[in-house]
Amino acid sequence: MTTATPSFMPRVGVLALVRHGRNVLLVRRANAPDAGLWGFPGGRVEAGETLFQAAERELQEETGLTAQALQTVDVFDSLHHTPDGTLAFHYVIVAVLCEENTPHPTEPHAADDALEARWLSYDEVSTLGPKACARLFELTQKIIPAPQTH
Repeated sequence: MTTATPSFMPRVGVLALVRHGRNVLLVRRANAPDAGLWGFPGGRVEAGETLFQAAERELQEETGLTAQALQTVDVFDSLHHTPDGTLAFHYVIVAVLCEENTPHPTEPHAADDALEARWLSYDEVSTLGPKACARLFELTQKIIPAPQTH
């Protein structure tokens, strides 16, 4: 087992995955890691919070929306290195499906560390390419099945 200094110990983060039909709620991140990229709202789990509470709080802070956390969709490592290969960030990310209890999507408002917040269709997410955070499309596919082709 290797030892790490406290500043490089893995931190737990959450992503709030909210969908309405074939649309997902995304934010464009203001801060590292992933500054400028589109991804699901999320951030660090604070001491004393459950994963679901953290997902609901981060969603509200970044978009102004309230939704109920329902289930864990995925768990993965997010490792970021500096150009010289030094570890810069290590997060263990828990992706949580959240449901907004409204018949129509609520208009989000970017706040906290989000530059923009908006609903994107499945097709729009699939074409983001280098403007998307890692795993964005994969997570979108987990909560919205790919369209059937005939």
